[in-house]
Amino acid sequence: MRLSKRRGLAIASAAAVAALTLSACASTPSDDDSSDDGGDFTPITSIKLQLQWLPQAQFAGYYLAQEKGYFEEEGFDDVEIIPSGGDIVPQDALVAGDVDFAIAWVPKVLGSIEAAGVELTDIAQVFQKSGTTQVSWKDSGITSVADFEGKRIGSWGYGNEWEIFAAMAADGLDSTSVSITTQDFSMNALFDNDVDAAQAMTYNELAQVLETVNPATGELYTLDDLNVIHYEDTEGAMLQDAIWADTQRLSDDPAYADAAVRFLKAIAKGWLYARDNPEDAASIVYDIAANAEAAYPVGPVHQLWMMNEVNKLIWTGADFGVVDSAAWKKTVAGALAAVNQDGLNLITAEPPASAYSNEYIEKALAELADEGVDMSGEYTPIDVTLTEGGQ
Repeated sequence: MRLSKRRGLAIASAAAVAALTLSACASTPSDDDSSDDGGDFTPITSIKLQLQWLPQAQFAGYYLAQEKGYFEEEGFDDVEIIPSGGDIVPQDALVAGDVDFAIAWVPKVLGSIEAAGVELTDIAQVFQKSGTTQVSWKDSGITSVADFEGKRIGSWGYGNEWEIFAAMAADGLDSTSVSITTQDFSMNALFDNDVDAAQAMTYNELAQVLETVNPATGELYTLDDLNVIHYEDTEGAMLQDAIWADTQRLSDDPAYADAAVRFLKAIAKGWLYARDNPEDAASIVYDIAANAEAAYPVGPVHQLWMMNEVNKLIWTGADFGVVDSAAWKKTVAGALAAVNQDGLNLITAEPPASAYSNEYIEKALAELADEGVDMSGEYTPIDVTLTEGGQ
C-alpha cells in the first residue's frame, strides 16, 4: 500500500520569499570607542545574521538571544535574523557583504572556499555532532553504508549529499554504484517508495516519519519499523551548523572582530537557555515560526522534539562552540575523499588555516566566565512523545 503524505512549505508566495532582500550591513556610532589592540573604533551595534533555513528550533539559540535581550546586553540595538527557504546560500550572502555572520555546514563552505576562492572563517562550531541519517524500512536490508550499493539513495541536494559520498568513500564504495535520487524536504519519497533510503535529520525528517500513522497498524510508526543509519557513527561524519565570518574583515576591522566576540557571547547565552529550558525555548520558536512570513508547517510537539535533538548535537561535554581539531580533520578528510556520481570532488586540497579559528569563541567564553555565566555541562535529554503531525 502506498502512503502519500503531502506537506508543502508554508510560504505565502515565491514573490514573498524573493522579497527577503538583503541590505548592506551598517554600524551605529557609540560613545564607547575601544579596541584590544590599542586602536580606536566605533563599536558595531547593528548586525545581520543569515540562517540556512526557515525559522525552527535548529536555530533556537539565535532567536532566544534576540527574544531574551542577550544581544542588547552585548551592545547590539538592532539584530536582523534572516531566514532562507533555499533561495539564499548563507556563505554567498556573507561573501557579498549582505550580512555580517552566517550559519552553514562546514563541508558546504569548504567547497565554496576552494571553488570560488573566498575567505571565510568558522568562528564557532555550534553543532559538535552530525545529525544526518539515512532512513529505510525495516525489510529493506539497508542497515549500513555498505548496503547502499545498487540502491536508490535519497538526498536533498544543495550540498547535503556530500556526507553520503564521504561515508561511501570510507567504505570503499564507488559513488556510481548508487542512484542518488533527489527528495523534497519531507519524507514523501520514502512513504511513496520512490527511494530505498531517505535522508533525514534526527531533529526534523526522522520525526516526520514517527508522526505519521502506519496504515497497517493504525498507530504511529516507531523506530522498530525503520532502519536508521547515523552518519555520526561512520567515517563520513562531517561538522554541520557553524557560525561563519568574513576572514579579511576580522583581520582588518577591529570593530568587526569586537562585534564577533560580543555576538558569540549573546548567542552562547541563547543556546544555554535552550539547553536548560528546552520546553520554553521550543515554545518561543514555535510562536516565531507561526508568525513568520515563511515557515515549514510543523506543530509545537515537533518543535519540542527538534529542540531536544538539537541540544544533543550541541551539548556533548565539549566547550561550547569550540572547533575540535580532530573533528575538523575528519571533516576535511571526508571532503577530500568524497566524489559524487558525476566524478566530481567536493575539494581537492586542504583548506587554508584561516578556515577556522577558536580565538573569538574562546575570548567570548572567557568573558562570560568572568561575568559568572557557566557554559560548562552536558545536556540531559527530556522525554518527548510525538503525536500525529507533531501537533
